Amino acid sequence: MRSFSFGTALGMAAALALSATPAQAELVNAKNPATIKAIIESQGWPATLVTKADADPYIESNRNGIKFLVIFMNCEDHQNCKTMQYYMGFSDAKDVSLDRFNQWNREKRFARGYKDDEGDPVLEMDVDVDFAGIPRENVADSFNTWASLMDSYREFIFEK
Repeated sequence: MRSFSFGTALGMAAALALSATPAQAELVNAKNPATIKAIIESQGWPATLVTKADADPYIESNRNGIKFLVIFMNCEDHQNCKTMQYYMGFSDAKDVSLDRFNQWNREKRFARGYKDDEGDPVLEMDVDVDFAGIPRENVADSFNTWASLMDSYREFIFEK
């Protein structure tokens, strides 16, 4: 009798554990840029996927008048990419000092600012979605983080 009760209890516990397991989240990676484009559009932002035979794909978008790119990187023959980089810059703010960039990079965690080859202040944020990918919600949330950083960076760069 004791083994039956114990076995029954064990079986019920296992059944409850299995039924409490959440459904597997949709994983997103950089191998399908159209999926990333759809996530950007779900944020309410326009998105144009640019593909060329001799270059890695990228997406052009903008939010609140700030243009930015999602650049697909670590690709094999311009396909099957492993990572992404969010990128934006301002061509009308060349007088920002290196001390200002150092201040930004000291105080912010997820994106780095610097001067590009033309002396324009740019902001970059890397997103590693290699292997099986990360949950779709995490990719969408990375765009929320990016949006906040873009706003902060614009204020920071043009602050007098």
